[in-house]
Amino acid sequence: QVQLVESGGGSVQAGGSLRLSCTVSGYSYSSNCMAWFRQAPGKEREGVAAMRTASGTTYDTNSVKDRFTLSLDNATNTIYMQMNSLKPEDTALYYCAARIPGVCSSSWEDSGRFDYWGQGTQVTVAS
Repeated sequence: QVQLVESGGGSVQAGGSLRLSCTVSGYSYSSNCMAWFRQAPGKEREGVAAMRTASGTTYDTNSVKDRFTLSLDNATNTIYMQMNSLKPEDTALYYCAARIPGVCSSSWEDSGRFDYWGQGTQVTVAS
């Protein structure tokens, strides 16, 4: 059974940094699409960033370009999202998602295409 466990959320001042982690267990495929989504109160869930694990190719939404970076530790099956220069509008519940097996594509921001989800971790950025 595939499980995703997130950690690393918290509260920071604007301009600060956080690193989210998502450890995946219970699968054996090497080519997957891993992504982070977020949902702020009263808003729809939106895709933040994604990585095709076989190639390391990454995708991100315009609002986080040059601020958020994905990395992958294959030894521990953990994907990280380093978030720098955080803004109050980044405040949301962040979810890790996986398409296993699968690849990321131009539709990576479609949450319906992901099979597995973590429980979410809260990120709060104060102004």
